[in-house]
Amino acid sequence: MQRQRVIIRTIGVATAVALAATACGPQKTESAGSSSVAPSSPTAGATPEASPSADNKPGEPSASASASASASASPSASPSPTVKQIMANGDESEQVRELQARLKQLKLLTVSPTGFYGSKTTAAVKSFQSKNGLAVTGGVDEKTWKKIQSSSKKPTADELRPPTTIEVAAPDPRCMTGRVMCISKESRTLAWMIDGKVVSTMDVRFGSENTPTREGVFNVGWKAKDWTSTIYHTPMPYAMFFSGGQAVHYSADFAARGYNGASHGCVNVRDKGKLSKLFDDVQVGDKVVVYW
Repeated sequence: MQRQRVIIRTIGVATAVALAATACGPQKTESAGSSSVAPSSPTAGATPEASPSADNKPGEPSASASASASASASPSASPSPTVKQIMANGDESEQVRELQARLKQLKLLTVSPTGFYGSKTTAAVKSFQSKNGLAVTGGVDEKTWKKIQSSSKKPTADELRPPTTIEVAAPDPRCMTGRVMCISKESRTLAWMIDGKVVSTMDVRFGSENTPTREGVFNVGWKAKDWTSTIYHTPMPYAMFFSGGQAVHYSADFAARGYNGASHGCVNVRDKGKLSKLFDDVQVGDKVVVYW
């Protein structure tokens, strides 16, 4: 009888862990080294990104690693060791943002600038190099950069940082009073509103069908600027937790792949600069409305 109780208890614990891993469920242990403005013993959330992609940052697994390796082995696809790359896959900077804006002017890139050099930017650069008789490397050396600059104009502030890539939905009536993160699943946007006035907007994405982002009216329970998922060990910068383990936070995967991926329930933001400002403005207790 005692043995049966132990087995049943073990199965119960395993089931609970499995359920927590498939949702943005709370965790009791904070990842070492994270900086947080959370209470002394918070319930930590964990929101993994979707499956790895070719746009992942250096150090993260890539589904196309073998393809990249074979491509680099080809003399026609790899840059000469003597050619210095100014920008390349995996870089993240304001110069990359300018590159993306210029490529969009040239109709070689359809997504808005993110500042992160991923597979879509690499493909656009390769297309430009091919059309202009340059070595097709996918990276930007001095010759490629000068040609891109001469073929385009200096991007405006709106071109570098468009308000959103999608039109913002009409605010839900529950967003019209107080300080609110008004999050529309239909338009896939977040509007930061104060007393009915829109202060800033940004693109967001949500959980998948199996791990949906909860809808309703919530409040920001706690914030963590440098949080790491305690289940998946992935970064969750500028996390603002509003429903158990679900939070609004920056997603490098979203910045790189856009809507080709999904979260496990959290609200992903792809513009790190905008979210950094929002993180500073939002206070614990502010309202969060998630709606269709």
